[in-house]
Amino acid sequence: MTITLLYAGLLSLWFLVLSARVIAIRSHGISLGDGGNPVLLRRIRAHGNFSEYVPMILVMIGFLEISHLAPIWIHAFGITLVIGRLLHGYAMSFNESFQFGRVGGTVLTLTLLAVCGVLCIYQALLGNTHV
Repeated sequence: MTITLLYAGLLSLWFLVLSARVIAIRSHGISLGDGGNPVLLRRIRAHGNFSEYVPMILVMIGFLEISHLAPIWIHAFGITLVIGRLLHGYAMSFNESFQFGRVGGTVLTLTLLAVCGVLCIYQALLGNTHV
């Protein structure tokens, strides 16, 4: 499962950046919640959104890799996830007006969630180990 490991590692570094952005504002006295600070709220949601979607998609990518889906597809899914999360995280945590990043990142992530979900079901129902 070395391909999935690569993308998990790359995504963990981006998650670290998003975490640091939340911590940076919290160090100014807001220890819980967003304290009514709209910048902190955006950073919290960028961080939270990442943590809500990435684990499930990475698990499915890993399962698909284990089930011997062609490596080109595993890379395509991994690259799509990285790009989607970079776009979304940048739009939410670093920039208030980059709507393309927020929408584009969301579309890529949700599309990947659906595609990987359907492929996992397909692999399970048909018992395929090679696609």
